[in-house]
Amino acid sequence: MSRHLTTFKGSIDDAVKAAVLEKIPDAIVAVEGSGGHYRLDVTSPVFAGKSMLESQRLVLGAIKHLMAGDQAPVHAVDSLKTRVPAP
Repeated sequence: MSRHLTTFKGSIDDAVKAAVLEKIPDAIVAVEGSGGHYRLDVTSPVFAGKSMLESQRLVLGAIKHLMAGDQAPVHAVDSLKTRVPAP
């Protein structure tokens, strides 16, 4: 994993999870990664009836502030899975 310089203080995983939950309060969010590269798995009923692209845009929109700037804590989302909970 490459080293990614950031001025962010605190847990990036927790910040990503909190940002997603702020926009999608009922979501189950799993965050893995380091070095600026992260994998997200988000499950929520809000994704029902949405295309994969629409669902991913919701999640990426929630964390865009963590991806902005040269020293942003999140450099890349290498994998983003969005799911609707099983009935």
